[in-house]
Amino acid sequence: MEGDLIRINEWLLPLSWLYGVGTDARNMLFDMGILTSKTYDIPTISVGNITAGGTGKTPHIEYLIRLLSKNHKVAVLSRGYKRRSRGFVLAEADTPMEEIGDEPWLIKQKFPEVYVAVDSNRRNGIEKLTSNNRTRDVQVILLDDAFQHRYVTPKLNILLVDYHRMITDDRLLPAGRLRERVSNKIRANIVIVTKCPRDITPMGCRVVKQALHLKPFQNLYFSTFRYGNLTQLFGEGEIGIKQLRKENMHVLLLTGIGNPQQMEQDMRKFVQHVTPLSYPDHHYFTPKNVIEINRVANNMMKPMIIVTTEKDATRLRNLKGLDENVRNNMYVLPIEVEILKEKETTLNEQIIKYVHKNS
Repeated sequence: MEGDLIRINEWLLPLSWLYGVGTDARNMLFDMGILTSKTYDIPTISVGNITAGGTGKTPHIEYLIRLLSKNHKVAVLSRGYKRRSRGFVLAEADTPMEEIGDEPWLIKQKFPEVYVAVDSNRRNGIEKLTSNNRTRDVQVILLDDAFQHRYVTPKLNILLVDYHRMITDDRLLPAGRLRERVSNKIRANIVIVTKCPRDITPMGCRVVKQALHLKPFQNLYFSTFRYGNLTQLFGEGEIGIKQLRKENMHVLLLTGIGNPQQMEQDMRKFVQHVTPLSYPDHHYFTPKNVIEINRVANNMMKPMIIVTTEKDATRLRNLKGLDENVRNNMYVLPIEVEILKEKETTLNEQIIKYVHKNS
């Protein structure tokens, strides 16, 4: 049911009011032209959200890469959250994860033919990509998490909304998790409701559509996650996710993502015994965390498997001190986006048409 992961800290609502005054003032300055926004000739597609974290931006960016890279040279530009570098960085195949952040590093590893760059100044990042001799053949730029970055006006703005945390039921930070008021969804050309149940009914879609109250020019789509086979992080093993129930596996779900509750709910559809061990989004694991991971894993009933996300795997891969039992039983669960209600072709055609028109 939509809204089932929303928790409002009522006592923080006065601070949310102050936060709202600040975001309203900033947006007003852009709307009045006092703060300027720039549009570029090259096709730019923003994928972002109004909710802070956990709407599935990276899988949707990967969806666009798979769609567009067949016929276009694609670049992904991110701010590189929690990276340990500054300014513009163009990722190479051997660029350390710490220099560009976990999500850009993951994208570069999965799609080596795609340009991946990080820069907190998106204007500077776009201009570097389009002027640099090595990347000037770029034909499409995907802006990761740029819905609030109004210094650039993307020609196609995709807003992601978590089905289980509907923006219409949420509150502004810090009482809720909204980065700005729901009314600012007006900037989106496409709205995708993510993490939907695969069996969502037409009535359920209509309820969501009515709640969002979109304008006629805004196209609405629904997506869900499709899980692949589990692959061993420190080895070559592979396990089908449906095999976990057959073997009565006890799963330690190890995450450092924005919304681990959704993945926990999904995992319980496949196995009976799930023990969540959650850390903050983009968390760099510490020696203290290693001790905790080893302790929890070694105390679990057997047979046992540790399941983590592709994003977390980027930060676990070089972690020191994990017990041999933990390393041998740690698996990565890949995620892909699936567009529901037979609307994938419609969405793909809309995006491709935009790119061709603006190329």
